[in-house]
Amino acid sequence: MKYFTLIVLFTLFSCGNKEDILLPKADTTIVKNVDDLSPIYIFFRTKGKDTLAEVNRKNSIISTNWILNVDKRLPLRLAILEIMKLQQKKREEKAHKNEKAENYYSYADTIGKNLAFIPFTNVYYKMEKPKAGVVVFFTKNNEILVDDMVVKQEELQTYLNKFPSSTSNQYVFCFDKNLNFGSYIQNKIFINSFKLPSSEFNIKQEEFFY
Repeated sequence: MKYFTLIVLFTLFSCGNKEDILLPKADTTIVKNVDDLSPIYIFFRTKGKDTLAEVNRKNSIISTNWILNVDKRLPLRLAILEIMKLQQKKREEKAHKNEKAENYYSYADTIGKNLAFIPFTNVYYKMEKPKAGVVVFFTKNNEILVDDMVVKQEELQTYLNKFPSSTSNQYVFCFDKNLNFGSYIQNKIFINSFKLPSSEFNIKQEEFFY
């Protein structure tokens, strides 16, 4: 139990200072082990009434698997902007590029009581509304809208299965930019559980925030 407490509340000691990251939590593990990794931290900071995202990537090596430890309290409008910068840096690197290196988010599995990971290497983020596709929108109030229609979480897969497979019916996953990062990870894990027909064809490798 003591080990798990350290996972949920990621405590770092640098230059004599104690720094905490509250990791997202979920009840399942997508990926349990990652080797050859570099940890990157995105801290939750406040300055007066403002919330800030502060990145520490001092130990990151381009050719390794990157583990992003992101504080669950951060709103997506701040966290995703920093993540986009990190993704761009890694994708544009030429000299030390490793095509097999992946990017993962870390989170705490509250059932298995272990640190877990979810990959996002091939996802492209956009801070705008999508121009086409079947829009699946996760609101900051934990509602799900499909083309502006409210759909219960337990009914979402059945609802999406009704759409025919075609390029015009690609599922586009979108998130309220004010949603916190912890809820975002829970939603990504939920999406990961889908068993949709022709998923490679139907699911667009982009996520939108607005």
